[in-house]
Amino acid sequence: MNVTDDLRYVYAVCRPPAAPLHADLTGVAGAPPRQLVHEGLVAVVSPVPERDFAHDALRAHLEDLDWLAATARAHQSVVAALATVTCPLPLRLATVFRDDSGVRAMLEEESERLRRILDRIDGHVEWGVKVWLAGGAPEDPAPGTEPPAARPSRAPESGRDYLRRRRAGNAAREESAARAEVFTRRLHGDLTRYAADARLHPVQSGPLADTGSGRNILNAAYLVPRSRSEEFLELIGRTEGTRPGLRVEVTGPWAAYSFTDGPEAGGVP
Repeated sequence: MNVTDDLRYVYAVCRPPAAPLHADLTGVAGAPPRQLVHEGLVAVVSPVPERDFAHDALRAHLEDLDWLAATARAHQSVVAALATVTCPLPLRLATVFRDDSGVRAMLEEESERLRRILDRIDGHVEWGVKVWLAGGAPEDPAPGTEPPAARPSRAPESGRDYLRRRRAGNAAREESAARAEVFTRRLHGDLTRYAADARLHPVQSGPLADTGSGRNILNAAYLVPRSRSEEFLELIGRTEGTRPGLRVEVTGPWAAYSFTDGPEAGGVP
């Protein structure tokens, strides 16, 4: 790979770290990250080939799920390593500049906003919390439509009995959903008291939700001071088993992905 064809991939911006990154750490395209310092701000960058990260090439790659997943893992590994030695402001996946001068120009132009965000997230981590409602039983088939082997050996169910049973099932599902909404609203309110900020993301559905997980009814992120993370997790732990049919999932700690708004991602034209 000709070094003159390399672009600059930027993972995050931070203050000068308290310790160096691990010498064996590699990032996107297998290159080790390095620090580019400009007036007290640090951009963590590594070289990437122009043939993969120029605008048109990158747009094509973003349609390749395997390539995208590998790039996202490499990006996250660098940000996670940074989070152990400082409080980074992660940039969007595939944020690329032509050269070091382009990165320095971004740091200069965005200086005020970057410093403001770094001040806000300093000493904090992000925790993700999802609440899942277990899926109900599948709807009963209309009377007489079951396969013969599945029909019970009893008198046929009347249409009136069938409708009554359907209404009872619907009412039970509605009641369960209402209880879940109350639980979720109360949990979110309790968690925000431990957080400096919170974000409600769209609930996961379709291919984003694991098969068998149930229905996602809360998908939130919380910016929590490191000093209060233990209390935050203890509060969640106390909810376990208190509402049958509901499951609370916690992920983290992460860098503050949900509480930053880095430069637009995109390849270099």
